Amino acid sequence: MAKKEKTAKTNNELSDAELKQQQDLARANSLQGKNQPLVTNIYTADPSAHVFEGKIFIYPSHDIETDACTNDDGDQFAMRDYHVLSVDSDTGTATDHGVALSVDDIPWAEKQLWAPDAASKNGRYYFYFPARDYNGIFRIGVAVSDNPAGPFKAEENYIKGTYSIDPAVFEDKDGSHYMYWGGIWGGQLQNWRNGQYDADDVYPADDEPAYAPLVAKLSDDMLQLAETPKAILIYDENGDLLCAGDNDRRFFEASWLHEYQGKYYFSYSTGDTHKIVYAIGDNPYGPFTYQGVILNPVLGWTNHHSIAKYKDQWFLFYHDSSLSQGQTHLRCVKMSELTHDENGLIKTIDAYR
Repeated sequence: MAKKEKTAKTNNELSDAELKQQQDLARANSLQGKNQPLVTNIYTADPSAHVFEGKIFIYPSHDIETDACTNDDGDQFAMRDYHVLSVDSDTGTATDHGVALSVDDIPWAEKQLWAPDAASKNGRYYFYFPARDYNGIFRIGVAVSDNPAGPFKAEENYIKGTYSIDPAVFEDKDGSHYMYWGGIWGGQLQNWRNGQYDADDVYPADDEPAYAPLVAKLSDDMLQLAETPKAILIYDENGDLLCAGDNDRRFFEASWLHEYQGKYYFSYSTGDTHKIVYAIGDNPYGPFTYQGVILNPVLGWTNHHSIAKYKDQWFLFYHDSSLSQGQTHLRCVKMSELTHDENGLIKTIDAYR
């Protein structure tokens, strides 16, 4: 395992190719694109969408203005609370239900409430979220409510055995719930070895298998892991594990799982190549085989999504930085129709065409 040097990039330090990409996307955004922000009263990102009680509920992170330094550890993403959104099925209008959970109400968490998710069981709603503890380590917590819009009450401690970011919870046909999570760079996967945190970043060589996201079945009460987390293996078309140097396809962050016609679709962000991509497997644990791109790059550095079915139509939920004219840490949630073709493959979406 070789240590990989990370360099924070400001707007003045972007490569010519990266700068052109941002300029092209900004120009596309000036034409309004295909989809408008679901809400404009606050900045929102990382949307996790579910259908609860016959309505689409969206669980995003809440971006805020900050003086924090912009770097690869994500200090600029300084979120302090969560809001829940819902979408009216008749008008498509989104409602902001206000603060559902604040860092001040989470005993173990110090800062940075990043991308969350939610699940439902037996009439109760469970809200899963990452945050840095008082040692600066990202953990995953859970909070509970009787209402899908919250407010949620956090458990006293984070979920034992969890670390890193971006929890996503999938309910299988038998009622079992699985949580997926992980992220590199600011997500800290590169800091964990043999179940122990190490402050030194260590990355695989480009020709070695990429860091894998994690999955574990949740306990019956939805508050703990029911098993030791397992690595999710993602293979290419030749049956080889995706390597760390394969930036267009390897996992970076933003796990999501949905099921379609008996197959399991694991989707995620490629991070520094700014794509949402997917792989298909036969069960929630995988292994998965890479298939292609769901969403092309959007305005802003990050790309994060979810996929949900509502009234026989599939939708992709994502974010970009159009509401703030390109400020990466001030984003807005959008949605678009998503289509599986006759072979079950997902048609690539371009948000600006």
